Amino acid sequence: MEAARLAVYDHYAYAAVALVGTALAAWAIWRLLVAPRWRARVLTLSGVVPPFLNILGVLFGLTLAFIANDTWSAHDRATNAVYREADALRTLDALARSLPEAPQAALRQAVREHAAATAAEWQQLARRSSSPQAQHSADRLLSLVADPAMAQTAGSSVHGLMLATVAHLRDDRDQRIALSQMHVNPFKWMGMAFLGLLTMLSIAVVHVEHQRAAATALVLFAVAAAPTAAIVLMQGNPFQSPSFVSPAPILQLAQAPGAAAP
Repeated sequence: MEAARLAVYDHYAYAAVALVGTALAAWAIWRLLVAPRWRARVLTLSGVVPPFLNILGVLFGLTLAFIANDTWSAHDRATNAVYREADALRTLDALARSLPEAPQAALRQAVREHAAATAAEWQQLARRSSSPQAQHSADRLLSLVADPAMAQTAGSSVHGLMLATVAHLRDDRDQRIALSQMHVNPFKWMGMAFLGLLTMLSIAVVHVEHQRAAATALVLFAVAAAPTAAIVLMQGNPFQSPSFVSPAPILQLAQAPGAAAP
C-alpha cells in the first residue's frame, strides 16, 4: 500500500530529497573546509580562479531550466487538452440543437453525462489512474453519434463534423490521462544533482582561504537551487496540488440543459 502511494506521490518525495540533500551537502562541504584535521590539505587547493564557477554554474542552470521546461510544458499541454475537450462538448451541444426533438434530447443528455463523468475523473487523475465511468460515457457518446439513424437525421456534413468532434474529444482525454501518469525521471534529476554538487564544491574551492565567504556563497547557492528544484518537482503531476489543471471548463457543461448554451 505504501509503495503504491509512493508511486503516486513520488515527485513530493523527490522534492523532499532535493531540499534535505542540498542542505546536507552544503553542511558536509562546510565541515570539510573548517575541520582542523583537513584544513592544511584543503588549503593546497587554493588558486582556482572565480570565473571557473561560471562553467559549472551555467551547466547546472541550463539543466534545471530544461527540466523545468518539460514540467511546465506538460502542464500547458494538459490545460490545452481540457479546454479542447470542453470546446468539443460545446460543439456537440450546439450541433445537437439543429436535430429533431428526440435525437437532440438524447445527444445533449449524453454530452452532459460525459461532462459530469469527466469532471469527476479528476480524483482518479490525481492518483495517476482513470475513471471507468468516464470511459463508458465516452463510448456511449461515440455509439450515439455513429448510429446510422443519427447520420440520416443530421445529414452527411453535420454528421461528419460530429464524428470528427467525438474523435478529437477522445484523443484529448487520452492525452490528459497520459500526462497524469507521468513520473519523475530519476536520471535527469540525478544529473542535475551531480552538477549541483560539483557547483558547491567549486564554490568551496574558490573561497577555500576565506571561510566566511565560502559559507555565505554555499548558503546562497543552496537557498537558490534547492527550493527552485523542489517547486519544479512538486508540479510533476498536472492534476495534483499545489498547481493543478482545473476541470471548470468541462464542469460548466454538466449543468441543466439550458445552461450549456454557448
